Formats: sequence, C-alpha cells, structure tokens
Amino acid sequence: MQYGCVNSETKNLPPCTDGSCWARPRWKIVWKTHWVRSAGAMVCLACSSSSPEAHTRYNPQLMSSPTEPNRPGGYALPTGALQAQRRAKHELEQADIHLLGDAAKPHEPTKGRLKATHSARNPNTRVYVGDCRDVLAKLPERGEVDLIFADPPFNWDVPYESWRDGMSRAEYERFTFDWLDGCIEALSPTGSLWVNIPDDTAAEIVLHLKRRGLTMINWCVWHFRFGQNRDSSFIMSKVHALYFAKDPDQRIWNPEHIMELSDRASVYADPRTMAKDQNKGLRLPMDVWYGKYWGRIQGNNKERRHQHHNQIPEVYLERVILACSNEGDLVLDPFLGSGGTCTVAKAWGRRSIGIEHSAVNAKSAWERIQGGMVRQGAAATPTEEASLNRRRRSD
Repeated sequence: MQYGCVNSETKNLPPCTDGSCWARPRWKIVWKTHWVRSAGAMVCLACSSSSPEAHTRYNPQLMSSPTEPNRPGGYALPTGALQAQRRAKHELEQADIHLLGDAAKPHEPTKGRLKATHSARNPNTRVYVGDCRDVLAKLPERGEVDLIFADPPFNWDVPYESWRDGMSRAEYERFTFDWLDGCIEALSPTGSLWVNIPDDTAAEIVLHLKRRGLTMINWCVWHFRFGQNRDSSFIMSKVHALYFAKDPDQRIWNPEHIMELSDRASVYADPRTMAKDQNKGLRLPMDVWYGKYWGRIQGNNKERRHQHHNQIPEVYLERVILACSNEGDLVLDPFLGSGGTCTVAKAWGRRSIGIEHSAVNAKSAWERIQGGMVRQGAAATPTEEASLNRRRRSD
C-alpha cells in the first residue's frame, strides 16, 4: 500500500516537494493527509494520481534510508522517520474512513450489458438511463467519440428528479474527476471536450484535465444578464465554457462554420470590411459569449422545458457542435438533462449519445430530440445575403 505525504506540522515526514499538500489544504478535513484509499491504493485528491512517484510526492521506498539526503526536493528524513511512518499509517487509515465517508470509496460500476433506453436512426441517436460513470465504462464507442459536451450538476442543492445534488466537497470532486476520466477514455485522438461549469469547480477541472494530458484550447465565458439577486457578493452572471482537446494540432476545428459579423461591419457599417477578399466583415467569435438568444432559458422562452433545471441555450450548443465536429461525427453528452445536445446534434447530421440519470428526464429529453431545434442556424456563419441585411438594419 502506498501513502501520501503527511502535513509538515508532524515534523516527522518531509512535505511534498511543491508544498501544495501542506501549505494550503484544499479540503476542510483534518491536516493529516490529502490522500484517500481507492481500489487498493492511495489516491491523491489534489490530482487523482495513484502514484506518488508520478508527481514527486513522498515515495515510501525512499524511507528505507533515513539519512539519505538525495530525495525529491532535497529533504533529508530526520531520525525516527520510519517510526513516524508507522504511526501515520494508522492515522491515515482512520482519517480516510471517518472524515471522508463515501468519498473515500471508489465508485463501484454496475454489472450487466449496456442497453439504450431510447434510440433512433438517421442519424443514429441513443439515450441511456443510468450513472454516466457506468455507461462511459461500457460504451462500445470508447476511444471513438469526436466531441463531448458536459454540463454536470453544480452541487448547489438543486432538487433534481433522481440525483442527490448536495454532496460533501470531497465527494463531489471525486465524482467530478471520475466522470472526467471516463470522458477522456471515450474521446477519439482528434476529439474535443467541453465542460460547462461555474466558478466553484472550474479551476479544479482545468488542473485535472491538464494533469491527464489534455490541452486547453480556450477558457470561454457564457455571460447572461438574468442573474439571481444577492447582497452578499457581486451577482453571478457567467458560467465557464472550458474547451480541451487530446491533440491540439489534429483536433476537429471548423472556424468557417461559426463566423459572425464584426462590430466594424455590423455596428459601424465600415465599407472597408466588405472590400476585403476574405471574410467580408466576418470574424470568429470572441471568448465571452452573449447576445441574442444567449440568455438563460427562463419564462416563456420557446426553448424552455418546464420540468428541467438550468437549460443550455441552443445557440451555445450549436456553436460548439458546428465548430468541433463534422457531419456524421459522434457527439456525447454525459448529463443529457433536457436533451439539448442531442437535439442540436441531430439537426446538424451528427450521431449522438446522451446519458441521463433520471428515466423521467430521459423520456422528456427524447421527446425534445424528436421534435427538433427551435433556433437552428442562430450560431452558424451568416450567408452573404443575411450579412447584408444585418448591415442595412444597422444603418
């Protein structure tokens, strides 16, 4: 069994070489450790690694010579370190179970064959009901998915139909890292992963994906004006759209499909924009997304599905799907919700897979998928005629 570093306050074991474990604990648990037992090994909650050697944290093999000075970070173990290791072993085991509870236990995958609850052809569309961690592990197309869009539960105590949205912080991060790892395994070598997430967990997700070898392409922001009023802090008016790829050079990328009129063309009607040989006043969107149809789905919005929480606008999903997949490609959403991702994918000729924890929500999502998009083309590159009409309206 492997053990992670013990907080330097014990004064018996060396701290991590980068100081991240003891200098600023990230979870509200006792200072003893940031490691929990998972599947017979010790897994670091800071980076989910089961190998301390991989990220230069404390290696038990280096304990064999208490006087050896040449170990990671240059720390020499003091006399009695081996005895301290044995004492720490018992404390770690007790802290794992007592303080973290279910978070210290690995997710147990369900048994049995994977069978779609809803399916259709032309293009192939499937919806599975269950825990996305289980479905991702059994997916026949593992390693073949071209695009994944994930909008997970935010752990804000939302009363979902069948999901417990009030985990402890440690448990939620363990859950997050588990489904992220499942998505990474499902992605093709040229695939992309988008994650829609608020401030609470964005940084942790970025670090985890980078440690898993993915490359960040963009850290975009979805901005909306309909934020919930509060007086304790500034009103939240954004969610992060994190864009990662397995191979930044070989990823699927179609900028020509998502161009929009620049301000110079649409607002100021500058004739020089139309005189250029390329683009004709069009440019790629910036990394803060807002505007018509980009607000939160509320009230009598045509896209709204009344029994679903926190819907993503179709224009958002359309931009991602057009930019990062081709016709016939496979798109996956591990948290299908109201069915928006599969609805947009189907409208644009993509195959798609949706995973939803609630059978009730999955049925509603399937009805939406069959009904089709409400605002198809809102995020697509405008035609030359449409561009001229927009310019005339601004005159």
